[in-house]
Amino acid sequence: MKKANVLLDKSAIIGKVDQRIYGSFIEHMGRAVYGGIYEPGHPEADQQGFRKDVISLINQLNVPIIRYPGGNMLSAYNWEDGVGSKDERPRRLELAWQVIETNQFGTNEFMDFAKKVNSEVMMAVNLGTRGIDAARNLVEYCNHPSGSYWSDQRREHGYEEPHKIKTWCLGNEMDGSWQMGQKTAEEYGRLAAETGKAMKQVDPDIELVSCGSSGSGMPTFPEWEATTLNHTYELADYVSLHQYFGNPDNDSQNYLASTMELDHFINTVTSVCDYIKAKKRSKKTMMLSFDEWNVWYHSHEDDKNLEKWQIAPPQLEDRYNMEDALLVGGILITFLKHADRIKMACLAQLVNVIAPIVTESGGDAWKQTIFYPYMHASLYGKGSSLQTIASMPKFDTKDFTDVPYADTAVTYDEESEELTIFALNRHLQEDVLVQFSMKDFKSFKVIEHIVLENPDLKLTNTALKQNVAPHHSGENHWENDELQVKLNKTSWNVIRLKKQSS
Repeated sequence: MKKANVLLDKSAIIGKVDQRIYGSFIEHMGRAVYGGIYEPGHPEADQQGFRKDVISLINQLNVPIIRYPGGNMLSAYNWEDGVGSKDERPRRLELAWQVIETNQFGTNEFMDFAKKVNSEVMMAVNLGTRGIDAARNLVEYCNHPSGSYWSDQRREHGYEEPHKIKTWCLGNEMDGSWQMGQKTAEEYGRLAAETGKAMKQVDPDIELVSCGSSGSGMPTFPEWEATTLNHTYELADYVSLHQYFGNPDNDSQNYLASTMELDHFINTVTSVCDYIKAKKRSKKTMMLSFDEWNVWYHSHEDDKNLEKWQIAPPQLEDRYNMEDALLVGGILITFLKHADRIKMACLAQLVNVIAPIVTESGGDAWKQTIFYPYMHASLYGKGSSLQTIASMPKFDTKDFTDVPYADTAVTYDEESEELTIFALNRHLQEDVLVQFSMKDFKSFKVIEHIVLENPDLKLTNTALKQNVAPHHSGENHWENDELQVKLNKTSWNVIRLKKQSS
C-alpha cells in the first residue's frame, strides 16, 4: 500500500465555493427535452407535461443553475418560435443536429421547469445567424416588467411577472467550423461587445459570459481568448471554457490521469485573462464559467447511423461506466482547486444526452454512474475551498508524467462547521493510505465516509439495476492529530467531518 501525507490549514483559503459550479445544461437535442424533462402523456407527467420522476432525481442533485437552450443549436435558433400559443409555433429544420424542432417547448416552459427543480437559469443568445436585435428583444421579453412590446407579449403569453434571468451567454463556441455563423475572433469580439452593451441597456443588472474557445485543442487557442476579451473584458463578467473527455483507446490509467490536462487548460485561460487585465490596466478580475464539461465518446458510432430529420431521436446517449464516474469526480476536484476563478460550471447535459439521468420513453428514469460524484460534490462541497500541501507518490502514463496516485480537494463550511474531503484514487492496482494533518480541526469527527468503487471499471448501471452505487463503509481512523484514510484502488471517496461540541 502506498502512503501519502496531506496538510490542512484552515486559513489557507483558495476561494469561496460558488454553488453554481455544480450547474448543468439542457439543450434542444436528442431526448434531453422531449422524452427527457418533458413528456406529456407519460404516467409521471404533471399538468404541464414535466416528468415528476425526472424532477425528483434532479432535485437529488441540487442543481443550482441550468444553461439553456444551447449548445450548437443556439447558433441558428429563433427564440420567438418557442413562445406564445403552441398551436401556432412553427416546426423548423434544426441544422446543428439535423432534426426537426417542434418548438412545443421554449423559453417560458423552461422557466417553469427551472422553478420546479429550484434552479437559476443561464440563458444563451444566438450570435451565429442573429445578433444585437434578437438578443436585446429576448432580454426585454424575459426581464422587463411591462409597458413595452416584448414585455407585454410575455404577459399576453400568461407570465405577468418578469423572469428576472440574471446570467446570459453571448453565443456558443463561435470559433467552431460546426457552428452556423462561425466568426473570427475579431468578428465575434466586436459583435459580442455591441450585443452585450444593448442587453445591459435593457437590464443593467444582468451578468454576461463571453464565449471562449470551443476547447483547448482548437488551433486558435488561446489567441481566441486574448483577441475576444480585448473587446469584451470590461463588459463581460465571465469567459467560458468547454472540454470533453473520452477513452477511445481503452487506456484506463491514461484516461484517469487526463484531469492533468484540464488543470493546464484552466491555468492557461486564467493567464490570458490576467494578461488582458494588465494590458487594459483594469481593476477587474475576469472569472471563469466552465459551462460545458463531461465524458463524451461512447455514443459516437451510434450517432453516425441516425437518420436525419427525426423528432427527438436518441442522440449522444452515452452509457457511463465506473471509470467515467471516477473521472467526473476528478474533474469536480479540479474545479474546487480553482474555486478562486471558476464560479460557474455546467455538466453537459442533465438528462439522456451525455447525462447523469436516463429515461425510457413512457418508462422509468434512472441514475448513471456519474450521478453519484456529481451529487456528492453539489451536496457537500460548500463553504471555502482550502489549499492543501500534499506529499504523494506519482506515476507516469502514455500522455502524462508525475501523476499523483491520489487527488484531493477540501471544503470547509464555517457556518455549519462541516469539513468535507473529496479524494480520488486513480491508480489501477494500488491502494493509498493518506494521512491528513488535522491540527486545525482537532475537535472534528468523521460523520460519514462514502465510497464509490467497483473492480470492473467497465461496469454500467441500467434501468433494472444500480451496479455502480456508493457504500458508506470507508476505512478511516484518528491517530493523534492525524486522520488516516484508506483510499482503495480506483475509488471515489467523500469523507465528511463535523465539529463536536465541547
